[in-house]
Amino acid sequence: MYAVVKIVHSFWALLVLIILLLAVFNSIRGKVSEKAFDTLDLRISLFGLIFSHIQLLIGLILYFISPWFKKWSSLGIGVIKNDESRLYLIEHPLTNLLAIFLIRMGWSLHKRQTKSSKKFLRIAFFYGLGLFLLLIILPWNTWLQKYITYNGLSF
Repeated sequence: MYAVVKIVHSFWALLVLIILLLAVFNSIRGKVSEKAFDTLDLRISLFGLIFSHIQLLIGLILYFISPWFKKWSSLGIGVIKNDESRLYLIEHPLTNLLAIFLIRMGWSLHKRQTKSSKKFLRIAFFYGLGLFLLLIILPWNTWLQKYITYNGLSF
């Protein structure tokens, strides 16, 4: 079960990054070109919100079924002293929660705006901050290694 959820979490992360990049660039383009916020813009932003929330749920499931979670009982507060366990048990989950919160905030704030330029600005700013947090906390060496291994490539 753990291996399957881990694979889904890794591949879904790629989808989340792609759709969030698309949402941020679409919003920047919409703001700069001063176009009207239409249904396509709404859907791209909504997909960013939905995909990121699904990733959160997959991540929470993975967190609690992971062998890393058992380190809490064996190491206790010593988890903080170990760089790898601190990353997987504290830093990665909390930063991702903050990123999802920012994305959700951007979605909520954009709905309150009447002007298209302000809608685009809210999406670009908050989704961009969320995306930035996701990119900086992603364990790139582990994630890319898994992604390449799953596709049958090895280095």
